[in-house]
Amino acid sequence: MITKAEKTAAFIIETVAPIFNQNGYAATSISDITKATGLTKGAIYGNFKNKEELAIASFKFMVKLLLKEIVKHMDKSDSPIRKLFLMTDFYRNYYLYTNKMGGCPILNVGVDANNQNTLLLQKVRTIIQRIQDQLATIIEEGIELGEISTKVNAMHTAKRMETMIQGAIFMAYTMDDDFYIKDTMDQIDNMIEKELRA
Repeated sequence: MITKAEKTAAFIIETVAPIFNQNGYAATSISDITKATGLTKGAIYGNFKNKEELAIASFKFMVKLLLKEIVKHMDKSDSPIRKLFLMTDFYRNYYLYTNKMGGCPILNVGVDANNQNTLLLQKVRTIIQRIQDQLATIIEEGIELGEISTKVNAMHTAKRMETMIQGAIFMAYTMDDDFYIKDTMDQIDNMIEKELRA
């Protein structure tokens, strides 16, 4: 049974998460939060110790939504190599998908928190590490099943893929053009086909 306090906290997070994502931590004021939620400052601080705690909860909420969609798309196949192709397939529409969220939360919060909020930045680093670990695990499974070449270094490849993806997302948002993401996904597909496939 969800308590009234838990419902209120969830409502606050869902309401302000897109605002934090779009405006950034420093640029989101407590008045922005009270205006969006229709709650008093006391009600906000009754549920969250401070703005930072709310920002972290909002970031986790946005990332959870995002990763859930990626995993759901990749789970359409049990084959590790197919999962990698499904990942690039998902990212081809990433720009349109994350635009509705106010942008990519990993990129937005990562750039915003760097040199400003070490706790938020640490959360971003943890998420990136988790994504890389999951990618490396898929690659290792592919090696074990004979789908991926034994010459492939799983973690090195996972880091390279994530670098290409995040770089493409940055360029797409900076230039307001999803060409960068689509073209990079073609490059990653080519890499999977020519360098990874056993």
